[in-house]
Amino acid sequence: MRFMMLVKATRDFEAGVWPDEKLLSEMASWTEELVKAGARLDSGRLQPSSAGVRVRYANGKLTVTDGPFAESKELIAGFCLIQAQSREEAIAWAKRVPFQEGEIELRPLYELFDFPVDAAEKPAGWREKEEQIRAAPPARKPGTIRYMGIVKADRDTEAGVLPDQKLLAAMGAFMEEGVKSGVFLSGDGLQPSSKGARVRFSGSKRLVTDGPFAETKELVGGYAILQFTSKAEAIAWTKRFVQVDAPGRLGAESECEIRPFFEFEDFGSSEALERFRAMGVGTKK
Repeated sequence: MRFMMLVKATRDFEAGVWPDEKLLSEMASWTEELVKAGARLDSGRLQPSSAGVRVRYANGKLTVTDGPFAESKELIAGFCLIQAQSREEAIAWAKRVPFQEGEIELRPLYELFDFPVDAAEKPAGWREKEEQIRAAPPARKPGTIRYMGIVKADRDTEAGVLPDQKLLAAMGAFMEEGVKSGVFLSGDGLQPSSKGARVRFSGSKRLVTDGPFAETKELVGGYAILQFTSKAEAIAWTKRFVQVDAPGRLGAESECEIRPFFEFEDFGSSEALERFRAMGVGTKK
C-alpha cells in the first residue's frame, strides 16, 4: 500500500526559516532508514505559499490568486510518499519523524484496482496509459523547476465517490499530453480522510488522531509532481487542468494550488545535505 505523508506548514516555514543542521541530520537518518527498508518512494520540501498560486474554475470563470495564503495550519510544507504493509506500519513511520512540533497527515493513495473495470472502457484507454506511466516514470528535464499541484477535496471525494468514465478518459488524455510535453512526472488521488490519520508532534510526544477531518475545503484530494520552465508556464497548464477536472467535480468547480519545490542544491553544502544528495533526495537530476 502507498501512503502520502503531508507535512503541515508552520509560521517558521511560511517565514522561510530553513531547518537547522541538527534537524536536517536527524531527518537524513530517518530517510536513510526508509530507504534501507525499501519504504521510501519520493519526497520533497515546498517553498512557502508566497511563491505559490491558486487557480480556481467555477461558474465558467478562471480565477488566479497569488500567495501567500492565510490559513498556515492547513498549508502543506512538504511530503513523503512511502509504501507500507498496513496503515499501522505507515503511522509507525510517521511517528518516528524527528519533529519537535508540527503535524503530519497520513493518507492512503488510490490504486488502479480501486477503480472497477467499466464495460465502456476502451482498449488503450486511461487505465493502460496510467499503467504505462507508472511502469516507466518520465525523467527530469534540465532547466526546469519542479512544482507540486495540490488539488482540493470536496464532499464527494471525502465520501469516496469515484470519478466517472468520462472524467477518467478526459484526465487520462490530459495526463498523456503532459507526459509527451515533458511536464508531468507523477500524480495520484488521495483516499478520503476517513481512512487517514494525523500525527501531532510536541517534543517527544506523539498524538495520533484518526480521520475523518472536518475542514473539507482545506483537505487535499489529489496531487501531481510537475516540471516547468517558468511560473507562467505552470499557471497556464494549471488553468487547463482545472477546466478538465471541474466537469466531474461537485458543483463543477475545481481548485488547484501550485507550489515550487526547494532543491537542496540551492542551499550550498553541509554534511546533512550531502547525505540527502547521496540518496538522490531533493536534487535537480
